[in-house]
Amino acid sequence: MIPKVDEILTDDRVLEIMKTMPRKIVIEAINEEINKIRALIQNDEDEKRIINSLNELIINIINNCMEKNKFNLRRVVNATGVIIHTNLGRSLLNSDVIDNIMQISTNYSNLEFDIQKGKRGSRYSHLEKIISQITGGEAALVVNNNAAAVLLVLSTVAKNKNVIVSRGELIEIGGSFRIPEVMEQSGAILKEVGTTNKTHFEDYKNAIDEETSCIMKVHTSNYKILGFTSDVPVSELKELKNDKILLIEDLGSGVLIDLSKYGISYEPTVSDSIKNGADIVTFSGDKLLGGPQAGIIVGKKELIDKMKKNPLTRALRVDKFTISALEATFRYYLDESTAISNVPTLSMIVKRIDKIEEQVIRVMDVLKQKIRSEEIIFDIVDDFSEIGGGSLPLEKLNTKCLSIELRKGNIVEFERNLRNYEIPIISRIFKNKILFDFRTIREDEESIVIKAIINACEYI
Repeated sequence: MIPKVDEILTDDRVLEIMKTMPRKIVIEAINEEINKIRALIQNDEDEKRIINSLNELIINIINNCMEKNKFNLRRVVNATGVIIHTNLGRSLLNSDVIDNIMQISTNYSNLEFDIQKGKRGSRYSHLEKIISQITGGEAALVVNNNAAAVLLVLSTVAKNKNVIVSRGELIEIGGSFRIPEVMEQSGAILKEVGTTNKTHFEDYKNAIDEETSCIMKVHTSNYKILGFTSDVPVSELKELKNDKILLIEDLGSGVLIDLSKYGISYEPTVSDSIKNGADIVTFSGDKLLGGPQAGIIVGKKELIDKMKKNPLTRALRVDKFTISALEATFRYYLDESTAISNVPTLSMIVKRIDKIEEQVIRVMDVLKQKIRSEEIIFDIVDDFSEIGGGSLPLEKLNTKCLSIELRKGNIVEFERNLRNYEIPIISRIFKNKILFDFRTIREDEESIVIKAIINACEYI
């Protein structure tokens, strides 16, 4: 009773799906579904179940094809309330930034061509002026992430030389990459000073010797040590600088705007670091800056020029997609209010709670109209959002969440069905309720969330 592959390939429904996907995927799906039926027969399954599988063979083949043809990296809706969610792609890009990327990527560009001079140019020139203008650095260089930026800086200015770092700042970056290991790879020699919770000016001063090339300040953006603590800011460490000793600051998250104006805890800005005396500052492009993944280096021109000549720069260089996205993002920062309105990360951080509540009420009203079941309880609850991405770890943003509680059914299964929706909804379970934080759900995503919830309710 099992049809042959060639026979299945003549079915109109299969012929239709072959118009939109590779023949290889269809053949794989056919063989897999046929083998499932054979396995049922070999395991002496109930005949009725085998007949049902045969009757549903074409439908199962089509569903299999659709699943195989999905991209592994695909869109999801972030309902967690974590704004810079590392697992969900960190910062979102404005649609105008995407338009700029599309123009550059679908056409030829002047990536390494100087239009004015009519000869070969540098890919770094497209970003250097605007980054320097906004941060106050003399020059700038962009590589593929902030760990790479630290690696390149130390490889250029501190190879086989001592770099003084406070023990309280030997941080671990995401993915188990640690500052000491990055330094080791660069060829720099780590010289620890102070203790985990306290490091003083004299600790740095006493550690300086003939082999010292740098004092490195690492901003602990992904954690905070509270209580009996002290550290030394860049503004004081600059007194230890001289012709042979540089002052480097790794800011990590790379905020360009003083967020304390918007009710957020103060986080040192890149321009503050430059003003306070740092020779080189490194930071990320895809965290609080709100752009694409990148490592940005700003500071003294003579040092940046040396880094450009380092062979590592070739290995760590960024492509046209990153350059176009980063330039478009930095343009927003020419005006602070424009950045707040147009950089999605910043917009979500400062999003007003009354606007969040309006979204929750709007969605809940629709769901109550469409899902008339006493088994499902909808509610609005107060909660906290997080900035995430290793940024401002103690910051809690007041928010409003849509809560779903089931009188009957498994809440874990319900959440799984949301994740398995055609556009996965990534929510969270708290005290046997599912919470949807609308700080990170855009208005144009509300209909997707509604459809996904309705779909999940059908399985209760």
